[in-house]
Order: sequence, then C-alpha cells, then structure tokens
Amino acid sequence: MKKILIIFTSLILSFASQAQQLKQVDSDAVDSLKNIKFKYKQLIIPVVLTSYGFVALHNSKLLEFNRSVRNEIIKDNHSNLHIDDYSQYIPALTVYALNNLGVKGKNNLRNRSVILATSLGLVATSVTALKSVSNIERPDESSNNSFPSGHTALAFAGAEFLYQEYKDQSIWYGISGYLVATATGGLRMYNNRHWLNDVVAGAGIGILCTKTAYWLNPYINKILFNEKNSSSSAAIFSPYYDGKTLGGSFAMSF
Repeated sequence: MKKILIIFTSLILSFASQAQQLKQVDSDAVDSLKNIKFKYKQLIIPVVLTSYGFVALHNSKLLEFNRSVRNEIIKDNHSNLHIDDYSQYIPALTVYALNNLGVKGKNNLRNRSVILATSLGLVATSVTALKSVSNIERPDESSNNSFPSGHTALAFAGAEFLYQEYKDQSIWYGISGYLVATATGGLRMYNNRHWLNDVVAGAGIGILCTKTAYWLNPYINKILFNEKNSSSSAAIFSPYYDGKTLGGSFAMSF
C-alpha cells in the first residue's frame, strides 16, 4: 500500500506540474494577444509605394512620367507575354511547396492558411474598391479599372507571405519571392495593361495587406476556432488499482 501511495502521489504531482505548464502557455498566449503592436518601421516602404501611386493620379509631372515609361516599354513591336497571369500566384504557392518538401516555415498549416486567406481577402476588397472609385483608363484603353494593379498586389502579398514564413530559414526565400513579384509588375506594364503608378501602388497594397493579416491572425483564430484562455480549461485525472495493476485515465478540455 505504501508503494501504491508513493506512485499515486507522484502521478498527481506530475499532473499538477503539467497542468500548471499548460496554464502558463495559455496565459502567455493571452498576454501576447494583448500586447500585439504595430511595428511602424515595417510600414515605411509599403506606405511610400502606395502613396506614390495615389499622388501620381493627380500630379501632372508624374502622369507625364507614366506616359514616358509606357512609351519606352512598348516602342518596339512585341508580342504580349501572359506569364503574369500565373506568376502572380507563385510566391504564395511556394510557401506550401517548401513545406511539402520538408522545409518548415513559421506557422503550421492552419495558421498560415488563415493568414493567406485574410491577406487575399484584404487585397481583393481594397483593389476592387479602388478600381471602382479611381476610374482610371488602362494604357491599352480596354477599360477604366487600371488603378491599382491587382496582379501586382496579389504577387507582392504572396512575396511578403513567403518572406514572413521563411525569413528565419533563409533571407533568399523572401528575395526570390520579391523578384517574382517585381517581374509580375514589370510584365503588367510590358503587356500595356498598367501604368507605372498602378504597379507601384499595387506592390505597396499587397505588402500592407499581408502585414495586416499577420497582425490580425491571433484575433481571427480566437474568433474562428474559439480559442480560450486558461481560466476555461478543465482537467480530470482518475486513478485505478485492481490489486495487480496501477494506472489512471486523464482527460482535459480546452
């Protein structure tokens, strides 16, 4: 009986220690949720890019620069390259490809998928709204929804997503994503579908949307997956002894 009591006491102490650790983890998660802050320095580049795009809409010199760049790009007869219809997706898809190859990223499948979905939702909403409000004619005169470039915004949102997920593994993952995104923006101008400021603004918007998605992710997870703090966690340990075998069952609700 003394041996049983010692073993049982050890199990209880072990359980208490584990429960305390779980509470600490939950508490840390709640504290980190409360202490999320915008890192304003990270906003400098995307804000500058986006601001340039907006300023160029009504600045005569920048509008003339738009035309000069466009005329320089299309001055020679050339066939359109529609690679940009596919390259816009490459940076974001690379995150999943790398993970499938065993290169572990910053977040698990669920979290990174929620982040990407949030970013894409923000891109779609902001780009669609701005296109309808700005009413800017495309360089090829095909429609009046030139500003900003949706292809470029999507590509740079994916590039920032790739950078955030794998920057701790290697900076080159992020660089490669941004190179693909830049090429996508360049092709939009090469194909005479966008002005320079459309592409520049699209790049800034895409980066901003992904950064916002990362900042919002803890709150979205709390809403979508009903993540709770430690005060609502419960655990039950039921020991048993049949005269020969000592054991127990453990259950915890989160």
